[in-house]
Amino acid sequence: MHKVSLMHPQKVVRYIFWDDDEPNQVMMDVAPSMTAPPDSSKYVVLDERTGEILSRPVLNKGFMYIMLQLHTDMFAGIGGKLFLGLMGILFIIAIISGVMLYGPIMKKYDFGMIRSDKSRRLKWLDMHNLLGIVALAWTLVVGVTGVINTLHDVVLGLWQQGQLAEMVAPYKNAKPVTGKLSSLDEALKVSHNAAPEMKASLITFPGTIFSSKHHYAVFMKGQTPVTSRLLKPALVDAKTGVLTDLRTMPWYVNTLFLSQPLHFGDYGGMPLKIIWALFDIATIVILISGLYLWIARIKASKAQLARLEEKQTELA
Repeated sequence: MHKVSLMHPQKVVRYIFWDDDEPNQVMMDVAPSMTAPPDSSKYVVLDERTGEILSRPVLNKGFMYIMLQLHTDMFAGIGGKLFLGLMGILFIIAIISGVMLYGPIMKKYDFGMIRSDKSRRLKWLDMHNLLGIVALAWTLVVGVTGVINTLHDVVLGLWQQGQLAEMVAPYKNAKPVTGKLSSLDEALKVSHNAAPEMKASLITFPGTIFSSKHHYAVFMKGQTPVTSRLLKPALVDAKTGVLTDLRTMPWYVNTLFLSQPLHFGDYGGMPLKIIWALFDIATIVILISGLYLWIARIKASKAQLARLEEKQTELA
């Protein structure tokens, strides 16, 4: 902490993170103030054992950052997230309606049939239908979890106004903590004693949106693939070091926590990510073929209408 303060003398540490993929390392979020916007943050990675600074990663630049922002909110904040949520709902409706159409049509044909001896449009139609039904479960999972993820800011607001407000209610009229704060090590110790089967994932300092003006919030997590995605906030008085509350997150927050890794294929390591990537490619083909079929149908309808008009002219 002292080295980070010397490196950024005009800034404050807001959050401390642990990553299971990087043992013995801890990352700190440093910003101009506790309420500064996320894009103002700087990050410092330290060796947890020695306190030595290992790196200063830049997380809000580069190709992958741009792709992530386009995917989550299109650089438009909560408005972009809600717009993408609406698109996700329409995507789910399109999947369900496609399944309802596919069933009656395929009663006449063998499953997986590709009419290679027919026109290009019919071949693309068969390929579109086959890929769509094969990827059905995946597209529904990704579509539903994607819609849930777009509600991240809404869920955070509900949690702040609900459970977090209840947890800090005894401090409602107390003055914000000032001066020297209690030990972070003590905050971690009392949180672990209260939840011995869990370990710390994140610490938020007093004054951030995830705690209060009086508390460290130590977010504990389980140690199995599923429970490691679920957080349990422990509030520790930042002046006395006493644990004041520890609760399980509400169902709607846990639903969000479970949806995020499922949407991005983070549950099973690299093998699952490869499977997710293959299904992504199949979905792109489905979308492009669907667009092609829509355009081809419009052209075919116009051509048919032109022929009818020509015949009517000849008869007249």
